[in-house]
Amino acid sequence: MAAGLFELRKDPITSWWVATIVDREFHRDRFARHASDVDDGGDCQNCRLPEGGGVRLRVLKDYAFHVVGTEDEARELDQRFAQVAMSDARAAGSWRAIVAPPQEHRPLHQVGSAIVERLVTGARDAIVTARTANQTDYLQVVQNWGDESGARTNHLCLETYDLPQIPHRIAEELGGAARFVIREGECPYCRLVREATRTRERLLWEDADSVAFAPWASRSAFELWIVPRRHDSDFGRSSETDVRATASALRHVLAILARTLDGPPYNLILHTAPLRERVDATYHWHWEIHPRLREIAGLELGTGLPVNPVSPEDAVEELLARAAGTVEAPG
Repeated sequence: MAAGLFELRKDPITSWWVATIVDREFHRDRFARHASDVDDGGDCQNCRLPEGGGVRLRVLKDYAFHVVGTEDEARELDQRFAQVAMSDARAAGSWRAIVAPPQEHRPLHQVGSAIVERLVTGARDAIVTARTANQTDYLQVVQNWGDESGARTNHLCLETYDLPQIPHRIAEELGGAARFVIREGECPYCRLVREATRTRERLLWEDADSVAFAPWASRSAFELWIVPRRHDSDFGRSSETDVRATASALRHVLAILARTLDGPPYNLILHTAPLRERVDATYHWHWEIHPRLREIAGLELGTGLPVNPVSPEDAVEELLARAAGTVEAPG
């Protein structure tokens, strides 16, 4: 296999580094990978739980996180809380799923817009509920599609994790965005949107409300961000117009990705403001799409340096070359 030149790129917000291979010829057959079905034994629990039709909220675990900290702290905790209720033993958060109607096992881009809008509305409402409860620090919304992504179901759904701490990635974005605003006088995500539409170098798709592009320091092959044009830090404040715009953007972008890479496995992740912090001026909610096209290797595990075998410029060029034939599912 021909050697590739590593180009070290720096994320403009977090200042994290990524090694991108920029001189290796792109071969689609190395990356086109259809998402494998999850082996559920023929019993899809999301089809029957909870009972009823339409989009439903399924509670998978309440008190999903037991905060034990370091090994020494865990030992002390065991001694102090040997026979107490979970709610007293530093347990918090939940794991839930916003599930599509029964028998809905199609990928997100193939279902009608009404279902996607209801799923997105459920994600927004989950943030509002968690903030009102004021018991945790962050509500993470994800979609895992395909067995390779870590999915536990073939059913179309969004999962929510109500976390007792702010995730490291979000914390790095919050801090980096705040420093950027102090230094440059504007939100870094607003600048990324403006620059993506001006230069069009890594721009994949846009409409009046949203912009989809590959970030400069993409951490994975074909990584894409969907960022709203209107500045807002908190997805929980999204209006019905914002929900419709988000649903439309997700369907369009995932359809392009599916057509280009044969319906790949992926992780879809919402980045939004923490539940207990006001970061209105410095943060900007957005969605990230990470196709799962390769395994993590030793260099990445040993150094923490992501290695992207496809430059974001080549990725967008490949996606755009096939985007013209993308057919939108009926609404």
